[in-house]
Amino acid sequence: MQGLLEAMAVDAGRAILDIYRAGASVSYKPDCSPVTDADEAAEAIILAGLSHHFGTIPVVAEEQAAAGILPDIDGGRFFLVDPLDGTKEFINRRDEFTVNIALIEAGAPVAGVVYAPALGVLYSAEKGLARKQVVAADFSRSDPVLIGCRNAGDRLVAIASRSHNCSETLAYLADHGITDFEAIGSSLKFCLLAEGIADVYPRFGRTMEWDTAAGDAILRAAGGETLTLAGEPLTYGKRHQQNDSEFANPPFVSRGRR
Repeated sequence: MQGLLEAMAVDAGRAILDIYRAGASVSYKPDCSPVTDADEAAEAIILAGLSHHFGTIPVVAEEQAAAGILPDIDGGRFFLVDPLDGTKEFINRRDEFTVNIALIEAGAPVAGVVYAPALGVLYSAEKGLARKQVVAADFSRSDPVLIGCRNAGDRLVAIASRSHNCSETLAYLADHGITDFEAIGSSLKFCLLAEGIADVYPRFGRTMEWDTAAGDAILRAAGGETLTLAGEPLTYGKRHQQNDSEFANPPFVSRGRR
């Protein structure tokens, strides 16, 4: 499965880069979040690939969900797709946007791909192993290299959201004595933890499951974890929530090895 998901992500990334270089058309959803023709083109490519190779597994995809198209996921196994995570980075000509595809089983992300097409880097995970590849300008890929979280030392390095930082995040960093942190967009934050470049990613601003699932799969395979503020693993497939919309995440903290 891993190789197929990687290929789909790279195909979607190729379409995104074509639009990125030519200039994207931007519109806004009812919740005022931006969407571009690159989001829609990439999602169509991924949905076609998943339907062809894994037609019996339902798919929850961001743009389809925004249109009210949600499959039955009661079987417990489904894909989560964010075809262009970091749309604001994409619109503002920053290269940190990603393609995200994740497989969920029993509420946990068990496989995932995060591809940053403008940066030429591809992360993936399956069967408890996380790996990284370099993607060249012709979209050929290097041999994969296994990655893993580092053991946290006395001086933690944090990753925070570039476009969605908030006072709660800054308070968390202050309360934990963390002075070293970097702001970065999209699901790359999980990948930097998985690669051992940083130690902790607190997120108090709003996220949806398709924003986090693929990066979270890679982080967990690399030896890290994503916990709610109650200390429980973040789960996926959250429907019919009393205090929030379907597939919305609560605040969480992702981190490498303690």
